Amino acid sequence: MANSVQTAPEMLAGDPKHAARATRTAGREMRSRLLDGASRLFKERGLAGTSISDIAAAADAFPSQITYYFRTKEALFVEAACREMLYLARATEQEATQAHTPRDYTRALVETVTATDSVAFFTEALTLTRRRQDLAPLVERTIERLHCEGARAYASQVERHGWRSLRAPEESSRRFWAVAIGVMVEGHAMGRPAEDLCTELLRVLGDQATTRTVDDSTRLRLVGDRDASDSDSRDGETSS
Repeated sequence: MANSVQTAPEMLAGDPKHAARATRTAGREMRSRLLDGASRLFKERGLAGTSISDIAAAADAFPSQITYYFRTKEALFVEAACREMLYLARATEQEATQAHTPRDYTRALVETVTATDSVAFFTEALTLTRRRQDLAPLVERTIERLHCEGARAYASQVERHGWRSLRAPEESSRRFWAVAIGVMVEGHAMGRPAEDLCTELLRVLGDQATTRTVDDSTRLRLVGDRDASDSDSRDGETSS
C-alpha cells in the first residue's frame, strides 16, 4: 500500500498548536476591525446614535461577534475610546521628539493633542464609567499608562537635551494630561476651534522646563572646582 505524504499546509492544519495560534490571530484581527469601525462611528454619531448593527456592518462582521468579544456596546465604546487615547499619546510623544527646546516640546505635544477629537471621545468614556463602574478598570489602566509613558518620554528628553525640569517627570506628565483634558472639555462645550484650544492650553501649561544657561554650567563648574579644592585641603590636613 502506498504511503500517503502530507503537505506542509495539511501538517499545520492538523497541528493543535498551530490551530490555536491561528484562532488567536483571527480573534485579534476581528477585535481590531470592530474597534476601528466602532471608533469612527462613535466619534461621528455618539454612543446613542450608533447601533450594534451599524458597527457590525462597518467592520464586515456579525452583531453576535460584537457581543462575543465585548459583551455590550458600552464596553466597546470605552475600550475604543481608551485605545484612541493611547494612540494619541504615542503620536504626541513621536512629534515631541523632534523638539530641541522645552517650549517647542510643549508646543508639539499641545498641537498634536488639540488637532484631534480623541480627548473628547475619551472624556465621554470617563463620564460613562461614572455610571458603569464595571468598566472603570480599563479607564484606570489607560490613565496610568498615559502618566507612566508620558513621564518616561519626558524624562528621556530632559536627559537628552540637558534641560532643567521645573517638576518631576511623573508630576509633569500627570499635570499635562489633567490640564489638557480640562481645557479641551471646556473648549468643546463652548464650541471653540482647535486653534483657540491650542492657545489656551499653552497659556495654562506655561513653562515645563528651561534650558541650562552658561551661568548654570559655570556655576556647576565652580562648585565642582570648589569641592575638589575642599577635598584636596581635607586630604592635606589628613596627611599632615
